[in-house]
Order: sequence, then C-alpha cells, then structure tokens
Amino acid sequence: MSVDLALIVAIGVLVACGTTLVLERSLSRILVGFVLLSNGVNLFFIVASGPPGAAPIVGASDERMADPLPQAMALTAIVITLGVTAFGLALAYRTWQLEGHDDVQDDVEDALVIRRAERDDTSASFDEVDASLPEEEGADLPRVEDDVTQEPDGGPR
Repeated sequence: MSVDLALIVAIGVLVACGTTLVLERSLSRILVGFVLLSNGVNLFFIVASGPPGAAPIVGASDERMADPLPQAMALTAIVITLGVTAFGLALAYRTWQLEGHDDVQDDVEDALVIRRAERDDTSASFDEVDASLPEEEGADLPRVEDDVTQEPDGGPR
C-alpha cells in the first residue's frame, strides 16, 4: 500500500495552519482555523483507511471492498464541524454587533489568578478554615449507632 505524498503534505499543512489560526484572538480566525483543522483530520481519516476498493456492498463486486468505517467517521465529523462552525459564526456576529470587533477579551479572573501566582500568594478562601463546615463530607450527620435507643434493661428496642 502506497500513500500519496501530496495527501500527507496536505494533511500536515491543514493541521498546522488550523492550529496556528485557532490560537489567535479573533473569533473569525479561530473559526477558519477550526474548519482547516477539521478538514485536515477528515483527510487523515480517509488516508488512514487504506487503499480504495469497491463499494462496501456484499455481492456487488468481486474486488476488495473499501472500509466504510473511516468514511462514516469523516461524514460524522463534517456534520459536527458544520454545526460548531454555525454556532461560532453566530457568536462572532453577535460579538461584532455588540462590541464592533470580534477579538476575544482577557478574562478578569484569569488575570487575578496570574497576579496571585506571580506573587506566590494563595486565595483567602484557601487559607481560612470555616469551623461551621464539617471536615469530611457527611461528618455532621448522626451515625447509625447513635439512632438506636437503649431500653432500660440495656438492650436495643
């Protein structure tokens, strides 16, 4: 079985360009990168399936049949990519309407965590121990042995 070198190069270029674009800050570039990445993975599914063959219908031909599983996986991946891309386009369009740009903003809480990490400081909630909370989950519940009441003669009721 020989694999066409052009397909391997195409897979590498699609995945590399897609990964680079996904790491950008613009939602439109992230979407294009996601589409390129998914096309590279779909092409990889088809290349990894092996040599082409006859249609996978029993009795249709005497030739070796093609494996239908990678084709089904690629078709499913295409449908999922279409749905995620449509959702991402809706998010990018809404962001463009509200803010006038489609750049992903920095998260305020993420910046706070980074500053605490640089100072080697822990959060206040981690340092403080609340005495009203149990040490273990369910430790404040009564034990089963405590619920059994004793009779005056010393035996259980």
